Amino acid sequence: MKERMRNQLLCSFFLLVGLAFSGAQGQQLQETAHHIFELTNQDRSARGLPPLRWNVTLAAAAQAHADWMVREGAISHRFPGEPDLLTRAAQAGAHFQAIAENVATGPRADAIEEEWMHSTPHRTNILDPKMNALGVGVGERGGMVYAVEDFSESSEALNLQQVEQRIRELLRAESIDPSAPAAQAEAACPAGSSMPPGPKSMVRFQTPNLQELPPQVAAQILNGHFVRAAVGACAPDASQGNFTVYRVAILLY
Repeated sequence: MKERMRNQLLCSFFLLVGLAFSGAQGQQLQETAHHIFELTNQDRSARGLPPLRWNVTLAAAAQAHADWMVREGAISHRFPGEPDLLTRAAQAGAHFQAIAENVATGPRADAIEEEWMHSTPHRTNILDPKMNALGVGVGERGGMVYAVEDFSESSEALNLQQVEQRIRELLRAESIDPSAPAAQAEAACPAGSSMPPGPKSMVRFQTPNLQELPPQVAAQILNGHFVRAAVGACAPDASQGNFTVYRVAILLY
């Protein structure tokens, strides 16, 4: 009886030690990931670039790939049987206009960052002015750190009404009154829809950028004698996956 109790106590002790080690190791890896994040932003800041925001969905995708590299004991952007970067990021819930990845292994966070900065493609990702979000995942094997950086150009999650409002603001800047009722434009927005009676012209497009009108819209405004418009937004083409794009129809009067 005493021997069994002693064995149970020993098992409990070793279980607690294992959990404590796992927790401490997890905390250390988390600190390493955030250190890499900080070093990357320091390198951007030193060159006058804005800092990247930490993105939890990208971090989840990066961590899943870092865990895979640790299991393989190698670095790669994709292993046999593993989803590619776009799929990993989408499965983690990321939405983006552009995405890129750095991978490396090294003894410390600063050594890994230095390695990336001395490699043209990796440095290009770090210093890409279009990128605005970053997630980092790390693992450890044999005293070496395996690190993954997933970058993205992420954008706001806008509903259809917000998309329409952004386009109306751009049209006002071109002296076009965008106050025509939206219903006809919304009905004409899906691919394959015909132009309704009434407007002089219709432009239908998909764009990732709501900061400026697409060239085909600007050309129509420049070449036509339009004073009024209706704006309608609809769901984008499903083939775009998790790339952030907006589908819009503009009826010009």
